[in-house]
Amino acid sequence: MKQADFQLDTTVRDGVLEISARGRLILVHPMANRGTAFTIEEREALGLSGLLPSRVTTIEEQLRRTYAQYSRSPSPLSKFIYLAQLRDRNEVLFYRLLSEHLEEMLPIIYTPTIGEAIERFSHEYTGARGVFLSIDHPDLVEQSLRDFELDADDVDLVVVTDSEGILGIGDQGVGGFQIAVGKLSVYTAAAGIHPRRAIPVVLDVGTDNLGLLNSDLYLGERHARVRGERYDEFIELFVNTVNKLFPNALLHWEDFGAANAHRILNRYSDEISTFNDDIQGTAAVVLAAVLAAVRLTGTRLPEHRVLIYGAGTAGAGVADLIREAMGRMGLPADQAYQQFWAFNSKGLIVADNPGVRDFQLPYARSRAEMADWDVADPQRISLIEAVRQVRPTILIGTSAQHGAFTEEVVREMAKHCERPIIMPLSNPTSRCEAHPGDILEWTDGLALIATGSPFGTIKHGEVYHTIAQANNALIFPGLGLGVSVVQAKRVSPGMIYAAADALAGLMNEYRPGASLLPSMADLRLVAATVAKAVAQTAQDQGLARRPLTNPINDIYQHMWKPRYPKLEIKPPRQP
Repeated sequence: MKQADFQLDTTVRDGVLEISARGRLILVHPMANRGTAFTIEEREALGLSGLLPSRVTTIEEQLRRTYAQYSRSPSPLSKFIYLAQLRDRNEVLFYRLLSEHLEEMLPIIYTPTIGEAIERFSHEYTGARGVFLSIDHPDLVEQSLRDFELDADDVDLVVVTDSEGILGIGDQGVGGFQIAVGKLSVYTAAAGIHPRRAIPVVLDVGTDNLGLLNSDLYLGERHARVRGERYDEFIELFVNTVNKLFPNALLHWEDFGAANAHRILNRYSDEISTFNDDIQGTAAVVLAAVLAAVRLTGTRLPEHRVLIYGAGTAGAGVADLIREAMGRMGLPADQAYQQFWAFNSKGLIVADNPGVRDFQLPYARSRAEMADWDVADPQRISLIEAVRQVRPTILIGTSAQHGAFTEEVVREMAKHCERPIIMPLSNPTSRCEAHPGDILEWTDGLALIATGSPFGTIKHGEVYHTIAQANNALIFPGLGLGVSVVQAKRVSPGMIYAAADALAGLMNEYRPGASLLPSMADLRLVAATVAKAVAQTAQDQGLARRPLTNPINDIYQHMWKPRYPKLEIKPPRQP
């Protein structure tokens, strides 16, 4: 089967699919295959007569059948596998099913189920449509990307992982490929990024996971994870090759380890259009929830005191963006840093403590300012000790330490703050710093809460509180769409802030107990709103290669909808 047998214009919302192939080749092409929805005339013209059951069905009938099959799958992983196989068989039907049940299926194709799919990648392997690049074969990087058969103008998005920091489960070797695929599925379902304009990539640099290395079924390179100069050279080769082959694409980094994520982003952010979802996506969705909550407190953001419990890749990124937002509201940078207290695994980050990473240093407090604090061990200041002294108004957890926000901590915070903003963001639920029901109980229902895991609605007293889920899916699809609409040269801090501000603007602040963030059910509206703000900011900052002419229409026309394209049947190609 050759790509030339199938030509689809992916630059327009309703592109025509030209087919010169015949017979069974069509039924194994995911974008061309529509199964029993082929009409009698199409079947005759395409050599499909007799290759399908007699009855022609509508896509709505196909949806009922596939949803019933999905529903009968007995476990989340089996549901994931069913959807993956459907995607590889009939891509339009997969995305139509997903878009109509997005809130229900998002936890299957994305977090948390995708974590199990990643761990089981080598055991459950049924094929994979993406690019696998090995550090042991750098000479094959360009050819491998070319083998995906997309031209320079055909790619809006490249999602890449090296699988070191996967979803709280750590180094998963080549299995991290699934997170890149999962992200792209959300980009398409939520923001309408055409599935044929995106490439999932895994960088196989080895693994330090001994379980994988000792498994006979493991599909990746069998050696320890490569680090240092050789790793950096491989990243440089990859970036330069992507920029050469797909100069208008957004390069999305996903689940890189803490030692690499910040420095890779800093290395390339001024040179190419690039974005790290764990740093910037997490930060933007949390900032949106903070901005919405701050409006309810009546106190300006620069006046809030912020405690970050778990200042790793995500936590430090959150602090950076909130601090930048304070700067946009007039607070000088040196003063903005003083509004933050950050924790790592050794307690409150103090400048003379060992093991402080470069990206954490700006938030390190001086030993002198804690000279009169009442603490058990000055070398390891605990959360409750810091809360007593700092009296934070915003408490953010990205520590993956279940129950870290104890009743004592929350009540102490609430004693000094009328509407405490508390965000236990760690995933999955088993790692959440506190249950939102407990937080409401300990604060007499006054806390403003966002969580990383979904908790739904919780009743406290007579009020039903809809707990906001600070899910990155509220940010990254719209950001990617906005970047692609204008083909932005870079992703600037202003574009990230615009995404967060646009998301915060969708909050309904008038109903008691209302969520600080929109529902997952509204992802297409959210993505379009975020995209418009991002694209407009890129243009205002001179970063747009392609100008906006009518922002609403430009965004709308760029959002692919999963429906069978019009067919143009061409004569068979000559051998």
